[in-house]
Amino acid sequence: MPYAHARDADLYYEVHGRTPSDAPVLVFAHGAGGNRLSWWQQVPHFRDRYCCLVFDHRGFGQSHERPGGPGGAAFADDLRALLDAAGVTRATLIAQSMGGWTSLAFALRWPERVERLVMCDTHGGGASDEINAAWAAALRTPPDLPPGIHPAAGARMAREQPDLAFLYAEIDGLNPPRTREELVALLRAAGAPSLDDVARLAMPVLFIAGEEDIVIPPGVLEIVAGRIPGARLVRVPEAGHSVYFERAAAFNAILDEFFSTTM
Repeated sequence: MPYAHARDADLYYEVHGRTPSDAPVLVFAHGAGGNRLSWWQQVPHFRDRYCCLVFDHRGFGQSHERPGGPGGAAFADDLRALLDAAGVTRATLIAQSMGGWTSLAFALRWPERVERLVMCDTHGGGASDEINAAWAAALRTPPDLPPGIHPAAGARMAREQPDLAFLYAEIDGLNPPRTREELVALLRAAGAPSLDDVARLAMPVLFIAGEEDIVIPPGVLEIVAGRIPGARLVRVPEAGHSVYFERAAAFNAILDEFFSTTM
């Protein structure tokens, strides 16, 4: 099994499809409710045309962090270690939720290694008074989430695609259990770039928002996308916080169109 070694962690990853030497590379960074298996609907779609790299963040799936490790503060450095271990010099980063913290920080620190950046249901931690206000407005009416429903899967997925919701929960169950407070601390450690920092991004950037996302409101993505020159935002109807999982066909088609117009 391939592992990349980083500070206080062994990072599990897999490479599917073509090799980095003969095809463009897509790197998929999962959210806090998933791991590398979350991308089971994307890898088969792209692997014949691209080199697809999936991985487990430290402390998720089969990636292990030693006690006292830096946690989220090392996410961007971990991604660099993974790319180096896999022989990838430049890639398109496709991030969902927590993976956006990893990918945005990486893109800001090493922009020469990022061909494109895709941010699905994530703003990557970007912070401002405007973002805080948008978040507060969206959460003024608390979401009506039935007991036992994973927030990142959502009530619609549970109602309309119960088998998919079950699979989501099973994949999440392969991660060590964490409280909400522990997840918040993990993301805080990963950092929160300012909107001025984000505005420096020069590679093609795409945001994808589920219109029914109750975890990171679409309005937050709109604010961040509006600060990046040339950034695109696509809103997907009848989708929550996991567009890639819940509406995979639409998600994959959006990526195909983005890739074809940003060669």
